[in-house]
Amino acid sequence: MSSTACQTTWLITGASRGIGFELTRQLLESPSNLVIAACRTPEKATALSALKSSAKGTLHIVKLQVDDFASIRALPTAIAPILGEGGLDYLINNAGILKEDTPLTLDPEVLLETLRTNTVGPALVTQVAVPFLEKGGAKKVLNISSTLGSIASAETFGKGTVTSYSISKAALNMLTYKLKQERPDLIAITLCPGWVKTDMGTQAAQLEPAESIAGILKVITCATAADSGKYLSHSGAEIPW
Repeated sequence: MSSTACQTTWLITGASRGIGFELTRQLLESPSNLVIAACRTPEKATALSALKSSAKGTLHIVKLQVDDFASIRALPTAIAPILGEGGLDYLINNAGILKEDTPLTLDPEVLLETLRTNTVGPALVTQVAVPFLEKGGAKKVLNISSTLGSIASAETFGKGTVTSYSISKAALNMLTYKLKQERPDLIAITLCPGWVKTDMGTQAAQLEPAESIAGILKVITCATAADSGKYLSHSGAEIPW
């Protein structure tokens, strides 16, 4: 059983690439952080494995498929021996999918798959993580959303495209606010990382991963109870619902 008494503990989903990987990488720059990096296929996560080899015990990789509810329900068994009695400080629900569609071309199965991965999965991950968060110090949940989930911004971002993705992120935003209402002892934030140069964001994006993630980490580590339920950008600015 690992001792985490003097470390800040993090659980990050979708950690094998993109935003999740960069979050993991930056957190490991400080030995005071212990990171549990969850991904679909750990045996293929070569970049994560390379990080682990130099992390001196501060990185643990666990298998998690956020679209598979049985996989999520098995998560506590995987992370309990890592966390020991110290609990979990931060949960970052980052894993997600995006497929191009419009209101009149969307495939119902794709919409359901997107909701399952981007909204229902994070809801269930949060449910199974709460007992660990209750024992942690920070007690923070960060849901990685998108400005594409902002109804107020729909005329500016996305218009009719990526409809299933936008619906799923708008629902994730509501989930975050509902969590804030139900559990005022937790700090729950929904956040847009910006348009980032990742496999999902493509190289046409405006932000380098390092810049976006540095902002995200500043926002979540500095967040207080007064910030719970807010919809923020990586810079800390509020996004209209």
